[in-house]
Amino acid sequence: MIVAPMANSTQKLTFIDSVQRLGVKVFNKFKDEQGDFKSSLTSDVRGLLELYEASYLRVHGEDILDEAISFTTDHLTLAVATLEYPLSEHVSHALKKSIRRGLPRIEARHYLSVYQDIESHNTALLEFAKIDFNMLQLLHRKELSEICRWDIKCIDQLPEYMKLSYKALLDVYEEMEQLMAEDGRQYRVEYAKNIMIQLAQAFLMEAKWTLQNHKPSFEEFKATALQTTGYAMLAITALVGMGDIVTPETFTWAANNPKIIQASTIICRFMDDVAEHKFKQRREDDFSRIECYMEEYGVMVQEAYNVFYKHIESAWKDVNKGFLKPTEMPIEVLNRILNLARVMNVLYSEGDGYTYVGKATKGIISILLIEPVTL
Repeated sequence: MIVAPMANSTQKLTFIDSVQRLGVKVFNKFKDEQGDFKSSLTSDVRGLLELYEASYLRVHGEDILDEAISFTTDHLTLAVATLEYPLSEHVSHALKKSIRRGLPRIEARHYLSVYQDIESHNTALLEFAKIDFNMLQLLHRKELSEICRWDIKCIDQLPEYMKLSYKALLDVYEEMEQLMAEDGRQYRVEYAKNIMIQLAQAFLMEAKWTLQNHKPSFEEFKATALQTTGYAMLAITALVGMGDIVTPETFTWAANNPKIIQASTIICRFMDDVAEHKFKQRREDDFSRIECYMEEYGVMVQEAYNVFYKHIESAWKDVNKGFLKPTEMPIEVLNRILNLARVMNVLYSEGDGYTYVGKATKGIISILLIEPVTL
C-alpha cells in the first residue's frame, strides 16, 4: 500500500518509481467523496512523509500532486512537534528541503548523522558510507586547491584587474582546449567560449542601463536578467569534461537553450530576486526586479513575491518533465542541470547565501569540504 510505513530507503525509491510509472491517478483512491484527501491518512506520519517527497516530482497538469503537497505539508507541520527522534528530524528536515530539491552530497551528509542513531541501522553499510564520503571529500579538496591557484597569482596585481581578468579567462580556456585535444574533444571548448561571450554581452547591457539611468520594462528586464544568472554558461561549461557520454549533439542541444536549462535559469533568477529584496540584501547599484514588477503592474510586495514563487514552482515542473522517459539526453547530463537548480534551493531559501556568506553557507561548505565524517 502506497501510504503504509516504509522501513528503508529501498522502499522509498520503489515508491517514487511506482508513482512515476503508475501516473498520478493512483492517488485518487486516497480521496473521499468530496475530493479531499482522507483524514485517516494523517495518522500515518511516515506515509505522509513519503507522499510529500514523491509529490515534488510533479509536472504540469498534475493538480492532485499540487494538492498532495499542500495536504502533507500542513499535517506534517502539525505533527513534527509530537514526534520522537529520529523521525522528528526526518520530517523537520524534509519540510525545509525536499529530497528532490536538495543537493545529493549535502543530503547524504545529513542523513549519515541521522541514520547512525536509528537502532536498526546496518553497521557495515554505515561504515562504508562514511568512508565513501570521506574519500570523495579528499578528491574535492584536491580539485579546490587547483581552482584556487587561478586567483592567488593575481592578488597583488588587482589595479589592472580588467587586463588580468581577461588574460586569466583566456588562460583557462586555453588549458581546457589542451586537455580536450588529447582525446579529440576540443570542439567542446568553443561552445563554452560562445556562451561566455553571450553572458558578457548581457552584463554589458545591464551596465549600460545603470549608467544611463534607464528603467526597462519587466519583460525586457527579465530577458536580460535570465542571461546574467550565468546558468546557461554553467550548464554548458559543466558538460565539457564529462567524457564519452557527451557528444556533439549534446552541445547542440544545450546551445539551443532547451526547456530544462531555461527552467533552471528561471529558478535561479527569481529565487535570487525574492531573497535579495525580502532580506534587503540588494546592492545599491543593482536593479530590483521585484520593485520593477510592483511599479509596472501596480501590486503590493507580497503579491509580487507570490507571482515570482509561482514562476519558480512552474519552472520546477519543467525540470521534472525533462526527466520523464524517453529523455532528450542521458540522465547524467540532465543531473548537471538539475543540480544547478538545487543549488538555489540550498543557498537562497533564507536570504542571499551566495553574495552574503553567513553561518549557514559556511556550515555547508565546512561539512562538504573540510570536516570528514567521524568513523
